[in-house]
Amino acid sequence: MWLRSYSTSLYLFLYAPIALIVLFSFNAGRSGLAFECCSVQWFGRAFGNPFIMEALGNSAMIAFSSAILATLFGTLAVFGLQRAGRRVRLLFDALTYCAIIIPGIVIGISTLIAFISLFDLINPLLAAWLPQVPRLNMGFFSVVAAHSLFTMALVMVIVRSRVDSLDKALQEASADLYAPPLETFWRVTLPQIAPAIMAGFLLAFTFSFDDFIIAFFVAGSETTLPIYIFSSIRRGVTPEINAISTVIICVSLALLFTSRHLQNRRAGAQESHHA
Repeated sequence: MWLRSYSTSLYLFLYAPIALIVLFSFNAGRSGLAFECCSVQWFGRAFGNPFIMEALGNSAMIAFSSAILATLFGTLAVFGLQRAGRRVRLLFDALTYCAIIIPGIVIGISTLIAFISLFDLINPLLAAWLPQVPRLNMGFFSVVAAHSLFTMALVMVIVRSRVDSLDKALQEASADLYAPPLETFWRVTLPQIAPAIMAGFLLAFTFSFDDFIIAFFVAGSETTLPIYIFSSIRRGVTPEINAISTVIICVSLALLFTSRHLQNRRAGAQESHHA
């Protein structure tokens, strides 16, 4: 009984603040901290705010670009590790999980230092050899690069678990039928791992879209939606911020549930096949 009460209290502590944000986004008053029922006006104002829409567009473009790169390179890395030795695989597995476990602030600071060092090395060469080429600075591409490296580890974990559970007999049968390795990949392997790849893409998109800490260090003059919200709440929480936060929560949950559904559906299909 006490375990059930403890679990209930824990979930209330975790999710009650999120529920309050959703509730206060329907505030009819102008204060973000005093609730007056009920209105959806702040959703219209949020989407009519050009600064919010610009930040939303930046976040969407960054998340989509980084998710594409993370999915591509993460999937290729998984297949590359399949052909590596056991010790090499263990080493890279440890590095992959370290990228997920390390706090975001450490990744943000280290990425910032790496970019500054790289720009200090390349920009003088560009100025000497190509004076008309713009100098490299923090901005859209630095955020995409940082998010791609971070979310690639998530993609690798998801795709790796699916690749390890593949039915090798299907690939062997394809080889027995004299299918080239590339054709075996397109016709046999890829259809089996496609749900895991899509799940990894959606998860990478969600983490990139919601990220504040890493983007805060490497965004330069670029403003993503989390950075805009952080800058806005320093002047006080408004129902407009609650409204846009509610939209982010709904989109993030939808992507996460879709990612989970794709993984569960493929796992169920695999169990039915073995049965």
